[in-house]
Formats: sequence, C-alpha cells, structure tokens
Amino acid sequence: MRFMVIVKATKNSEASVMPSEKLLADMGKFNEELVKAGVLLAAEGLHSSSKGARVKFSGGKRTVIDGPFAETKELIAGYWLWQMKSLAEAIEWVKRCPDPMPGEESVIEIRQVFEAEDFGAEFTPELRQAEERMRAQVAAKK
Repeated sequence: MRFMVIVKATKNSEASVMPSEKLLADMGKFNEELVKAGVLLAAEGLHSSSKGARVKFSGGKRTVIDGPFAETKELIAGYWLWQMKSLAEAIEWVKRCPDPMPGEESVIEIRQVFEAEDFGAEFTPELRQAEERMRAQVAAKK
C-alpha cells in the first residue's frame, strides 16, 4: 500500500521561515532510514501558499485564486510518499519522525493512495491499460 504522509503548514511555514540546520540534519537522517528500509518513494517540502494558486471548478467555469490562503491549518508544507504494509506501519514511522515544526503545534496526516483495484468495475481493462502506458512513460523519463 502507498501512503501520502502530509506535513501540515503552520504560521512559520506560511511565513517562509526556513528550518534550522539541526532540523534539516535530523530530517535527512530520518529520510535515510526510510530509504534503507526501502519504503520511501518521494519526499518534498513546499513553498508557502503565497507562491501558489488554486483553480476553482464550478460547472464549466474555472476561477483562479492566487495565494496566500487564509486557513493555515488546512494547508500543506510538505509530504512523503511511502510504500508500507499497513496504516499501522505508517503510523509507527511517523511517530519516529523529528518534529517538523519545532516551537509550534505540528500535525502530520497519513492518507492511503488509491490503487487501480480500488476503483472497481468502472476502471475498465482499457482504462487500466491506458494508465499503465502513462506510468511507463513517466518512469522512462526519470
């Protein structure tokens, strides 16, 4: 199972306060453990929402909303993508993680990623083949 592990934004991350050298080193060590365990698929930090935008869909209309966005607790500061055996395993790894936002209340959310079989009959063999071709093209470009 794949899990997206989401580091929620805080006032400091939204103010573009950069992590300390110690936190960067601690996170680097944690990420090395994930790599050695063979479970890390991706890991990235995100710029504050002031450098982002949202596109709102309403019927056939698209509206662009420029950042920053007001509800900090709803925003994402970074993420990992992990391959785990279970949600319980992902939780155990998160509990070992350095506090991503020292001095502030930190929240890390864990969400399972959909796999093809999760979509049922609506994900037809033709759609599955198209998905597999796309994933192969992406992998070939890496």
